Amino acid sequence: MYSANAALNQAYGIVLTALPIVLAVMVILCLIRAIKGPKIADRIVAINMMGTITMVIIAILAVRMNEGYLVDICIIYAMISFLAVTLLTKVYMGIYAEYNQKRGKKQEKREDKTDDRVTVD
Repeated sequence: MYSANAALNQAYGIVLTALPIVLAVMVILCLIRAIKGPKIADRIVAINMMGTITMVIIAILAVRMNEGYLVDICIIYAMISFLAVTLLTKVYMGIYAEYNQKRGKKQEKREDKTDDRVTVD
């Protein structure tokens, strides 16, 4: 019975050590996606994923190190990450609406120019 518990604890130790490393690599890949794009929405989703993965890493460290205060830090980080993504989305929506207004005005000018032409049959 003791050897089974020791083996299980050793397996947990290996998983709880390897998992943050794998998640750190995923954060780096998300950072590349956030920089590269191709669209603003992809960048916002990548930033959100980076925040979520970071929270998971902090939670795993809380379990691995038996430290309860890390869970509190994880919750605070979740709130900050949510606010950051909400703010980025709000800014993006404002820029997108402004772009659509400018594009609409340009299109109206084009339509006005085409309406002014006189066609003779």
